[in-house]
Amino acid sequence: METMTRKQLALLIPLTLVWGLNWPVMKLGVTDFPPLTFRAMSLWIGLPVLGLALVAMKVPFRIPRRHWPELLSLSATNMFVWHACIIVALKELSSGRSAILGYTMPVFSAVIGAWLFSNRLSARAWMGVSAAALGVGLLLWHEITGMAGKPAYVALALVAAATWALGTQLLRRTAMPVPTLAISFWMTALTAVVITVLAVVLERPQWKAPGAVTWGAVFYNAVLIFGFAHAAWFSLARGLPPIASTLSVMLIPVLGVFSGAIWLGEVVHWQDWAAVVLMVVAIAAVLAPARSR
Repeated sequence: METMTRKQLALLIPLTLVWGLNWPVMKLGVTDFPPLTFRAMSLWIGLPVLGLALVAMKVPFRIPRRHWPELLSLSATNMFVWHACIIVALKELSSGRSAILGYTMPVFSAVIGAWLFSNRLSARAWMGVSAAALGVGLLLWHEITGMAGKPAYVALALVAAATWALGTQLLRRTAMPVPTLAISFWMTALTAVVITVLAVVLERPQWKAPGAVTWGAVFYNAVLIFGFAHAAWFSLARGLPPIASTLSVMLIPVLGVFSGAIWLGEVVHWQDWAAVVLMVVAIAAVLAPARSR
């Protein structure tokens, strides 16, 4: 286990707020608009924002050619599948529960780490994973019946979460000697191309002029998600062990549930409050300092 530095905590707090509030924002954005097209617009507008951050911080853009295959692999597992699958699922599912399904990622990450990478987790780490899994189960308590009629979209969200979990494990182990911001920029650029191609192939007949609400959601995603949140997340994922970095963001689906209740009128039950306690337990289990012997 590894505790967070002040810098990592300073990234985690705004990251949690920005990503948590984004679930109802995205839901509003795609309610009356093609989801892949919405995502492509957000990516292309957000890319220059991220690029300006690299220029301002004097971070080099260059990634040596020998690392391009690994960059493509990281992009596919961390972004291609996640963004395509979760935005399509969100169109059909509620915002809060889409967030919950998406953030089963830490549970997948722990299993993938133990299975593929022979990670040996402490009892406290497994307690954190178990608390997170139970919290997700409680949050889904009242949604099983509602989601039963949309199994394909539930499956899309779970595929997105599992692929992202694998990407987090790979990102932690990358040996590319380049700044995380540069990796984030090129992964965002590649994802913009992939999602645009999918939007052209699958959604072109549905294209129309975005409304004011859609534009607001697009710019929220462009500036705060692709301009800040992704870079902050990749920095945490590279700087902390996978189990610590993944469970550290488990308050995001909780915030997604309650912000969806406030903005979109989605109902909150006692199980949601119990899940909040379990998420806090999960985070504390993996990030609290170990007792000195």
